[in-house]
Amino acid sequence: MKEKYTIGKFIIHLILIAGIVIVAFPFIWMIMSSLKSLTDFYDFSFLPKSIDLSGYIYTFEETGFLRWYLNSFIVAVVVTVSNIIFCSLIGYTLAKFRFFGARGIFILILSTMMIPTEMLVIPWYVLSSDMQWVDSYWGIMFPGMMEAFGIFLMRQFMGNVPDDILDAARIDGMGEFKIWWRVAMPQVKPAISALAIITFLGNWNAYLWPVIVTSTAEMRTLPVGISLYGTSDAGGIQWNTIMAMSTLTVIPMIIVFLIFQRQIVEGIALTGTKG
Repeated sequence: MKEKYTIGKFIIHLILIAGIVIVAFPFIWMIMSSLKSLTDFYDFSFLPKSIDLSGYIYTFEETGFLRWYLNSFIVAVVVTVSNIIFCSLIGYTLAKFRFFGARGIFILILSTMMIPTEMLVIPWYVLSSDMQWVDSYWGIMFPGMMEAFGIFLMRQFMGNVPDDILDAARIDGMGEFKIWWRVAMPQVKPAISALAIITFLGNWNAYLWPVIVTSTAEMRTLPVGISLYGTSDAGGIQWNTIMAMSTLTVIPMIIVFLIFQRQIVEGIALTGTKG
């Protein structure tokens, strides 16, 4: 029997549509602004009077956008892979091995999530300077290569892996690393997907630490490169070019989210199912 469409559902749908409009409007405005000429941009009209691709042309021909894009991609991919490997290893150890201090270690790891990033940038920079990592890929990446949230997420999911399966693998002569890789990891694919997507998006959009640790244009990531983008010869900021850069930066992330949004929701929703 077809469910009746009630006033309550209508109100809920109306609220959801209003929320979608509020969230989507800045992105649509950004895309429309990227298609304007610099003159039309200051008219503050929503739709461009005519399609103008000068912002995109200038982006590729006159700026270091492609290098910034490559830098962001390298940093995001390496940090994501690092988190998947190390966070899953630590999560597997904390969830499946009983040893003195395991709970204390887990609580200590979780407590680091309460420390604001702004309090850590000075120690990070001092370490980077001492190790000669300033203005390098390693300097940008090392603070995020193993994060507390990833350990927490993987530990919660690893706790749901049946011990009987792991014991059977041990009886068959498999070592712990092989059990982790061949047995445990396939059981926690939703967590791996969620961690990978969240970590990738977070590092793709990271600004504070990259802007501090980089000093040359060649090592800038996308958020840093766009924010520090130079002004035009006339002395004014080329907003249509900045909008073009921002659009090219955001569109791949929107595509990734639309494809993998189910994994993100599933990973977060199931995080606390078992402690």
